[in-house]
Amino acid sequence: MRQIVLDTETTGLDVQLGHRIIEIGCVEIIDRKITKRYFHKYINPLREVDRGAMDVHGLTNDFLSDKPIFESILETFLEFIEDSELIIHNAAFDLGFLENEIRIVHPDQESIRKKFPVVDSLELARAKHPGQKNSLDALCKRYGVDNSQRQLHGALLDAEILAEVYLLLSGGQAALGFIDEEGLVGTDLGERFPQKIDRLKATVIKADDDEIRSHEKKLDHIDSVSKNGSIWRGAIKKE
Repeated sequence: MRQIVLDTETTGLDVQLGHRIIEIGCVEIIDRKITKRYFHKYINPLREVDRGAMDVHGLTNDFLSDKPIFESILETFLEFIEDSELIIHNAAFDLGFLENEIRIVHPDQESIRKKFPVVDSLELARAKHPGQKNSLDALCKRYGVDNSQRQLHGALLDAEILAEVYLLLSGGQAALGFIDEEGLVGTDLGERFPQKIDRLKATVIKADDDEIRSHEKKLDHIDSVSKNGSIWRGAIKKE
């Protein structure tokens, strides 16, 4: 089974106000395993990016000014997602923008909603975790998915994170691939992120003498009032 996890970034929130797509990121999953194949493109929207949107994704008008327009990447994009099920978080938003872009280029083309099966991971999360926060960040925290590099939204980064979250959310362990040049289908990622960011190593802070004495005093008290003594000291003795 082939699935494509898809995300977009846009010039603003409302497609009805003429906002356009400026970035598309896709990650391939086959038989519930994340592969090495990705699709990623920055796009010149032929209009200004709203300041509020720019604060979210960090994509400026100057950065996008020399990027291809949507029409020039449409064929490659459709080829990449062909014969797949689409996984999208808050699918109505992204599909609304995608269908608008396609309609501008090909007014008579069949709707993506009719051509591709779509799974909305937000609706899936709401059904599984009713009454809880189900944003992508909230789901990362709930399922232990590392999103420490997500300081700004980015379509490919968010698609990679969502791929891991989706596999856990839908009942299976995420099997991860590793990105390489052959797997990057039409990608512009290196232009914006030329170097991989090494994650910081955890710092171990040891207890000082006062803290150790306070800890031992607490264990002494537990030993004096508990029939079986403190579990902590029992575990240490077993080791």
